[in-house]
Amino acid sequence: MSAPSPLRPIVLVLAAAIVLTGFGAALGLRELGLPWQEPERAPAAARAVPDRLDRLVPDARPVKEPVKEFGRGGPGITPTPARVLAIASAAVPSGTRHRLAAVKGVQKVMAADAGMITISGAALNLLAVDPAAFRSWTPQAVADEPAVWSALMRGELVADSSATRRYGLIPGAQYQVDGGPRLRVAAGAPLGLKGIDGVVSTEAGRAMGLAADVVVLLHGKEGRIDAAAVREVMGGTAQVVALGAAQPRAKQVTVGRPGSYLDLYQAAASHCPGLSWTVLAAIGQVESSHGRNNGPSSAGALGPMQFMPRTWAHYGVDGDGDGEKDIWSPYDAVPGAANYLCKSGAPGNLRKAIYAYNHSWSYVDKVMNLAAAYAQDYA
Repeated sequence: MSAPSPLRPIVLVLAAAIVLTGFGAALGLRELGLPWQEPERAPAAARAVPDRLDRLVPDARPVKEPVKEFGRGGPGITPTPARVLAIASAAVPSGTRHRLAAVKGVQKVMAADAGMITISGAALNLLAVDPAAFRSWTPQAVADEPAVWSALMRGELVADSSATRRYGLIPGAQYQVDGGPRLRVAAGAPLGLKGIDGVVSTEAGRAMGLAADVVVLLHGKEGRIDAAAVREVMGGTAQVVALGAAQPRAKQVTVGRPGSYLDLYQAAASHCPGLSWTVLAAIGQVESSHGRNNGPSSAGALGPMQFMPRTWAHYGVDGDGDGEKDIWSPYDAVPGAANYLCKSGAPGNLRKAIYAYNHSWSYVDKVMNLAAAYAQDYA
């Protein structure tokens, strides 16, 4: 399967009816289960000892962040998380919003623009909001992170943490929206909005053709909002999703590019659905000790994942959307390794794929043992 290379997105200028279809599909996402075939194993070697993965990833071309910040949250921001998300087939009039405010259990109402963009075949459901108005609708850790709100003010994307993992989005990288602008993924954050993959500013949403006021967020005490009454006010074609149980437990907000090889391996594994990030980590340790020895090797292999230039020409990817497939950059090399393994049979025939990476069965055994050790150490 081809890697979702720095996502080569397509923007769909959505009519409201198409928005409804796009969101409906997202709410029914299923993970693709791939068959697993494991050839006969060689006898297990002694337990491998994995290197730690918390070292910063080197970056020869750091992204420069503007100095201006949007402001810290702190005690002044009291989260009022969305308990119900309603999706309409057309713009929700102000009169309807007033009636929603009167529904039993509703304490606060907010309308948002929304729509679907696609990036290299990956469909993302986005909200477009006024950052100042939306800030209190996010979990405390997100509201308190000024870089998130500065990014939205700059017209950048704040992706939901689950979307960054699912689609291999790298915070700090830029992606081309098909038919639209280049879009920088500034951060990954637990937004807690089921079916929503990310948030942009209202202005950025208009540039991408998102439909105005088709989503309504409702806040109140958890479990107290009458969803049936909301559906009645919204009309029969509206989707009404209860979010009380979907509020995120994770507190981490990732701003900028991955700061460790752990984050990078985990993000890059999505370029080969079903591949464990631990396999990439094991190869990274064996080949370069996670960027500590990038070559050239005696055979001419280069970079943190030790690709031969001819192999890289066929399987390398532009993992960070900077317009280059750089064999020396971990942001390109690690997803390139995932792409190569996928094209060689992973995850269904993992040992064969690792053998294709380096024609040695003892190498395969070493990688498999290290991958198992990483899975245990980072469980």
